Amino acid sequence: MKYIYFFLLLSIYAFPAHSKPTHILFLGDSLTEGYGIDENKSFPKLVESNLKEKKINVKITNGGVSGSTTASGLSRLKWHLKTSIDILVLELGANDGLRGLNLKETKNNLIQIIKYAKDKKIKVLLIGLLMPPNYGKKYTSDFEKMYSSIQKTENIPLLPFLLKKVAGHADLNLADGIHPNEKGHQLIAFEVTNFILKNL
Repeated sequence: MKYIYFFLLLSIYAFPAHSKPTHILFLGDSLTEGYGIDENKSFPKLVESNLKEKKINVKITNGGVSGSTTASGLSRLKWHLKTSIDILVLELGANDGLRGLNLKETKNNLIQIIKYAKDKKIKVLLIGLLMPPNYGKKYTSDFEKMYSSIQKTENIPLLPFLLKKVAGHADLNLADGIHPNEKGHQLIAFEVTNFILKNL
């Protein structure tokens, strides 16, 4: 009997169970979804590949939906919570801004999403966006400050501008000048990968 026990212990230590992957949900809009390009070329998919190349055991769900605003964010998060989520990468607000929606409501929606995720013991990483200058100096300034304000009040990491290396470069965007092309998504994925690595 003692020999059976010995070999059982040996098998446990010699062949440990595979660790559970860290499940990261990207909750966003068309930028996250990868509008206009192949789904496998979207930056969340590329981030997953980047992290796995670094021997980090992750599973990434792309929860991007074109046209979505912050108003639908909480209900979408709840739907995704049918499965266990470890990290939420939150990229919402661009469509609120482009539609000129009230930024107080946008901010409140984002905070509700963040607080709900925190209550579920999910780590939240916030991704910021900027508005084009034609929306007026005050609105564009208030929009940018909204994300930094949320970062401070909710004490969460912030990537200030998702499109920092892509916006305004015709060769990195689709013909609409708004959505990144495959090359643009590669640059975004590099930045987001580093952002996640710093906050794992």
